Amino acid sequence: MAMDASEIERLIKRRIPDAEVTIRDLAGDGDHYAATVLAESFRGKSRVQQHQIVYEALKAEMGGKLHALALQTGTPER
Repeated sequence: MAMDASEIERLIKRRIPDAEVTIRDLAGDGDHYAATVLAESFRGKSRVQQHQIVYEALKAEMGGKLHALALQTGTPER
């Protein structure tokens, strides 16, 4: 069962309300996505910590509906 990009965005924003989320379907199959997540709340956190926060938001779906996610995180330009 594939996962819709809007559902990925919704789950991320539920955990990180200030996030700017961009999702791309890499293979057109609904299983392989790339996500860019920018959030002011990431400021001062390491890249690993940022990724952990995003993966925590998606943990129920990873390996099931969501097979693969290439992730880029950061803070918005000031």
